Parts: sequence; C-alpha cells; structure tokens
Amino acid sequence: MENQRNLIWAVVLMGVILIGWNAGLHYFYPQPVRPVVAASTSPNSATPVADAAPAKPTREGGLQAPADMALEARDLKQELASPNRVAIDAPGLKGSINLAGGLVDDLLLARHRESIAKDSAPVRLFSPAGTPAQHFAQIGWVGENGVQAPTADTLWQADGRKLTPQTPVTLSWSNPTGQTFTIRYAIDDNYLITATQGVRNAGAAAITVKPFALVKRTEKTASIDTWTLHSGPLGAFDGTVSFATNYKDVAATGQVSPAGAPNWIGFTDIYWLSALIPDGKIKAQGDYRALGDGLFRADLVWPSVSVAPGQTAGQSVRLFAGAKENAVLEAYEKQGVTNLSLSIDWGWFRWFEKPIFWLLDSLFRSVKNFGLAIILLTLIVRGMMFPVAQRQFKSMAAMKAIQPKMKVIQERYKDDKETQQREIMALYKQEGVNPLAGCLPIFLQIPVFFALYKVLVLTIEMRHQPFILWIKDLSAPDPLHILNLFGLLPFDPPGFLGIGVLAIALGTTMWLQFKLQPAAMDPAQQQVMAIMPWMMMFVMAPFAAGLLIYWITSNLLTIGQQRYLYARHPQLRAQAAKDQQNIDRSVARDIKTKGPAKSPKR
Repeated sequence: MENQRNLIWAVVLMGVILIGWNAGLHYFYPQPVRPVVAASTSPNSATPVADAAPAKPTREGGLQAPADMALEARDLKQELASPNRVAIDAPGLKGSINLAGGLVDDLLLARHRESIAKDSAPVRLFSPAGTPAQHFAQIGWVGENGVQAPTADTLWQADGRKLTPQTPVTLSWSNPTGQTFTIRYAIDDNYLITATQGVRNAGAAAITVKPFALVKRTEKTASIDTWTLHSGPLGAFDGTVSFATNYKDVAATGQVSPAGAPNWIGFTDIYWLSALIPDGKIKAQGDYRALGDGLFRADLVWPSVSVAPGQTAGQSVRLFAGAKENAVLEAYEKQGVTNLSLSIDWGWFRWFEKPIFWLLDSLFRSVKNFGLAIILLTLIVRGMMFPVAQRQFKSMAAMKAIQPKMKVIQERYKDDKETQQREIMALYKQEGVNPLAGCLPIFLQIPVFFALYKVLVLTIEMRHQPFILWIKDLSAPDPLHILNLFGLLPFDPPGFLGIGVLAIALGTTMWLQFKLQPAAMDPAQQQVMAIMPWMMMFVMAPFAAGLLIYWITSNLLTIGQQRYLYARHPQLRAQAAKDQQNIDRSVARDIKTKGPAKSPKR
C-alpha cells in the first residue's frame, strides 16, 4: 500500500512539473506572432487594423504585432525612396545614411537572414526615426552661447554617393556665422563604422560646442529579457560589463548613469548589438534615457570644446551595429575595444562555456555540419569521461559484493543508527569502496549540458544551422510533431503536446539506458523510473534540436558503454539479477499473504 501511495505522489508530482514547465516555457520563451493579412486595406489608410493585444517579445526580437509590421513596410518604402541618402555597401552591412540629420538609420546585416527560407530578407537592425521599428545612431554637437550647430533636421552635403570599405564619405554643413561641421564616415568589412567629427571656425570669435553621439531605439523590436539571456541597455564601464540594467529600470527612473568611464555603451538583443565606442582620448559621460512611448536612448556626451577663430577641433567615435559573432567581437577587442566579446551573455560559467563553444565551432569548421559537430563533441566529452565511468562501474561492482556484509551490520545494529553508520563507513574503507563514485559522471555531465545549452541559445554561430532531413535549424525546436502527422494535418499542436521525432528518440534511449541500470530497485522505484523517460520526453521537446541531439547521442554512448562494462564485470549483472529475483519473490509473498491492494469504496 505504501509503495502504491508513493507511486501516486510521484505521478502527481511529475504531472505538476510537466504542466508547470510548459507554462514557464510559454511565459519566458513566447513564439513569434504570425502576421494576419487583412482582407483589404486602403492604400491611403493612415494606420492598419489595430491588434487585439500587444505581442510579447521573442528570443529573435523584431516587431511582433501585425499592424506594426504592415506600417513598418509602408514607412520604410517611403523613407528609403528619398534621394537624400548615401548608400552603404560593405560585406557585413548594407543600407544608407540619411543626409537629413546625418543619421545612420538604415542598416541590414548582409550575412544573416530573417528566417531559414531561401528567399528570406536580410535581418534589419536599423530603421529610420518615426517608423514602428525605429533604431538609429546620430553623431553631432550642441552649440553653446548661441552657436548654431546642426540638428536632426539639418540637410548635409556629401562628397560621395556610396560608403564602402574603400571609399569613406564626408558630410559637411556650414552655419551663417562661419563655422563648418563635418562628419567623415568610414566602414570596415564587418560591423564597425567610424565617425570622425570636425569643426572649423572661420568666424571672427571663438565658439564653444559640446560633441555627442547617441543610439536611439524602440522597445518594440527588443528580444525577450530573462534571467539567463539579457536583452536591453548594455555597456562596459571602466572595463566592467554589467547585465543588471534593463528597460524597466531606465523607464522607472528616466535616466540611468552607470559609474565609471564608458568603454562602449548601447543596446543588445540576444543576437544583435548596437553600441557607441569612444576613442578614449577624452573621457565621455555615458547615460541611458527613457524618452516615453517605449523609446530609449544611449548617450555619449563629451566636455565642451572651445574653438578659436581660424582653428579646428575634432574627435572620433565608432559605432558597432551588427551580429554578436564571437570571432568578430574578439577581433575588435584586439583593436582596443575593451571586453566587447562579453556583450554575449555567457553568464557566470563563461570560463567553461567559451572552451565548449571554441571546440564546437572548431569541429563545425572542420566537418561543415553543425549537427555532426555536436555528435563529435559528445564523443569527445564521453571519451574523456570513460575512465571515470569505468571506476564508477568498478565501485558499483564492489558495492554489490559487500551487500551481504552490509546487511549483517544493519541487522546487528538496527537499534543503534550511529554505530551502524560508523561500522558501514569502516567497511567502505576496509574494502576500498566509494559509495559516491556512481554519481560522479552525472555531476561531470551537468556543466557540459548547461554550457551547450547556453551556446545553442545565445551564440549567433548556431542560428539557422541545419543538420539533416527535416532539421533545418539546430537552435530551434524540432519542427515536426507527431500529433499533426509531421505537418500533414493543418494544425499546430499546443506546446504541451508538441512532441517531435527527436523527443521520442530521447525518451526511448533514456528508457533503454534505465533498463540497463545495474542497481536493482523495489517495484515503486521501478515504476517511477519507468515513467521518468517519458516525462523527460515532454519536458525536453520544446528545447533546441541541437541540445536533444547531444542528449540522444550521450544516451546511446551510455548504453554502449554499459554493455561493454557489463561484459568486463559480469558479476555486476549477475548480482543485480539475483537481487531483483529476491525483490520479486518478496513482492509475490506479500501479495499471497495480504492479497492484492483493493480500490477504495465509493
């Protein structure tokens, strides 16, 4: 009866975990809203049909509300049709600079696509001011004592029509009192734009101006911010990168001014980063500001500069606007950008996660298939732990061998637990047995599993990487579900029932692994362990396909390893079978003596 009660409680607990886990996944990792195309929309309509409710951010980020998407497409078409633009054409970035204000407000990431579809458009990072997805950078000055400085409405003149790595472009504008302001834009092959500010004073008196640079964006396009994956304001101040500030903090206070001199400051999503990098020659002040209506700004403001008649003054600031590719970020660190690679939210265990990432990325470059790289990584990790597994099985064999002696001690000192424990520990020491050795391989695998989980969900290198057949994106869940016959039926199962082939393979291999466990268990434990693999099948189904491939491969290797070590230690299997027979006989005697458990009367 006690065993049945324990089994019922175990099943109830598993059900609570399963339902709670699914609810938590939907809360912290919502899926993108699929746009609904209106039946008809007037081309002269000011706004599309409003959404019923605002959509939550997703891990990818970007606009989620269908109305915003439609409005963004219309506004972009209108804004980018202006002739007052200088094209940007670099291997990493495409887009344009708006001569109205000198804004960098149109940037596409040439190496990354919105989805895995072959005709998918490049990821758009920057959009012009006033659009639903507005996100842009501005370099400028504030004039003091009546000096007229350029504003966001100033129309600049450009000395070229296209910004490329080989052809910088200089914007210039002169005010009526003889001051000429210039911004020289240069771009590299990746995601760095260098803006060199200049002021030439041809007037009769000295002037004072205050240089600034800013990145402004809307929260609508932000990726979701969780305790494991940061999205929001981010910067390095005096070499320290802190993930503590979020949009809510800035909105609550209106302004956040981190302590220390900014090495870089901006906004991050899980995959993307836009950040301003001062040249370091003159210390600047860095701030985050809330502008209302979900708009936020990251500022760099330098001390005021006095420019005498006939003199010039200038400085430079760099803008990083792109994907958080680890190799690119580390290359910029070598060029003097402090800790830029830590914009990737590695967390507390980056000392372990970065080597795992390096090994996985190296394997991928060798075999050209990320799924195969994950399998090879699993082989390497399990190969390194094989000696530990051997010691584990030897220890378990030794534990089985001393079971008769342990039973004698337990019977002799059954009324004196303290002496019983002392005698058992003495027996362990005498026989050279470590009862915790069986747990060591599990504890060693936990950091590897967590590190791979972090690598798969936060590094851009894994995004949209295919494996084989239907697995087109290893950083996303298995797209095929059993309940809709792998997409043949026109509906999507709820996340709770979104069980794919990989999840079933995980449950099956875990079940086989448990079946080969050498330790015999009582019937209640056996029933719990029989349920556990299928519960884990449901729990793990929404995780990245790459993570499931790692776990399935690990299970298969464990099964092969167990069979090999059983062959090396036949006494282990023989003892387990003998113990199981004794348990079965004991259960049969109980049933014969007490009768089968009866259902309670209604």
